[in-house]
Amino acid sequence: MKNNICKFISAPRELTLFAKNFVLEKNGASLSPYPLATHTLFLFTEGTGKVSFNGREEVLSPGRIYFGFQGETFECLSKNAVYLYISFGGGRCEDLFARFGITYASRSFPVTGSLITFWQDNLVRATQENIDLIAECVLMYTFSRLVKVERTVEDVVYRMIRYTEDNFSDESLSLATLSADLGYNAKYLSHRFKEQTGEGFTSFLNNLRIKNALFLFDHGVNAVKNVALLCGYFDPLYFSKVFKEKTGMSPKEYVKTKTGEPAL
Repeated sequence: MKNNICKFISAPRELTLFAKNFVLEKNGASLSPYPLATHTLFLFTEGTGKVSFNGREEVLSPGRIYFGFQGETFECLSKNAVYLYISFGGGRCEDLFARFGITYASRSFPVTGSLITFWQDNLVRATQENIDLIAECVLMYTFSRLVKVERTVEDVVYRMIRYTEDNFSDESLSLATLSADLGYNAKYLSHRFKEQTGEGFTSFLNNLRIKNALFLFDHGVNAVKNVALLCGYFDPLYFSKVFKEKTGMSPKEYVKTKTGEPAL
């Protein structure tokens, strides 16, 4: 080779990414809906029908990957589906999701036949001694093969989701304020959001806030008023009402089940 090739990494990532399992599933239709304990990357190789994430259905296509997010309920609605999946977590997840534009409204990507073979061959080769390395390698290689879809200013639902994910802790955030900031009519945004995600904007915002509240409670923040404020709720009583609607128990009950101690 006449010329050397040297490519520098401008900002090395220090955050972690880990895989929890690497699975081949041939009986998708026999599985009942189940919550995803961690983020999960599904690769479908056979089958027709649909898959569901939190009740939002996606058309199943062999040769596509689908990202499921921690806390979502997943269900395979195909009788003949064959798929592989890797469950994963770590502090680097959000960085990768943002880099490749992976969101609730944009979770599915096409892949090449060579990537399918790569997954299949590596799962066969995996042993108890190297499964962690192989699963993490397959996961990172798959991310590296994604091409972020360039979104135009017209892709307003993507912009709504990104804006909400960045500002959900702002108690003034609502469809009206978001519409004003993005420069669109509120009714138009409401229709577009429901059409593309299958969920109303207010429900999406509350789900995002309650998901963050659960994270705070699980990590030792037990003061209900403080958690409410950190999640964008000025009124702790309203926060408690929404929390119970989403989880089936009040914040104080949830904290007690986790710690055995009463919430503050």
